[in-house]
Amino acid sequence: MKKDIILCGVGGQGILSIATIIGEAATQAGLHLKQAEVHGMSQRGGDVQSNLRLSTDEIYSDLIALGKADVIISMEPMEALRYLPYLSKSGKIVTSSKPFINIPNYPDEAELNKELDAMPSVKLDIEKIASELGMAKAANMVLLGMAAPYIEIVSVEQLREAIKSIFARKGEAIVNANLQAFDKGVEAAK
Repeated sequence: MKKDIILCGVGGQGILSIATIIGEAATQAGLHLKQAEVHGMSQRGGDVQSNLRLSTDEIYSDLIALGKADVIISMEPMEALRYLPYLSKSGKIVTSSKPFINIPNYPDEAELNKELDAMPSVKLDIEKIASELGMAKAANMVLLGMAAPYIEIVSVEQLREAIKSIFARKGEAIVNANLQAFDKGVEAAK
């Protein structure tokens, strides 16, 4: 079994934290893993993108070819559409429905949603859910929870264990907050 996942968003949204958690879950599950990241201008609000390739068999390339991504996980709807050429015919987009408008010529939100609605996508206002939980910074964990059923090669429980492991050094309160946000995302995906 294999899963090719593209993670994307804007610098500071937590995409690389999602990649780290999925990578930790895959490592703990004994899977083969390759990862490539692009985050050169991320600190200035630029795009951040990561290719994650997980497999039960050996992987030779860390990049996902056009039309081969099984899942696009995006913190931002326009970024999801940017990587659409990489999505396989049976692939799924899991994205925040709320735009992060950081450029003056950002596309019309209604048009973005119309385009995403025509795709095999799951959208949710992850920022709103995280804010309702009192954890605005955990929107990325809500998104990871939404995406968990589509990752498939690692289970929801393996992802929960990876969250515990990755955030352990920050203390129990941070671990629990991230788990709560993750669980809300899993619940919303049902």
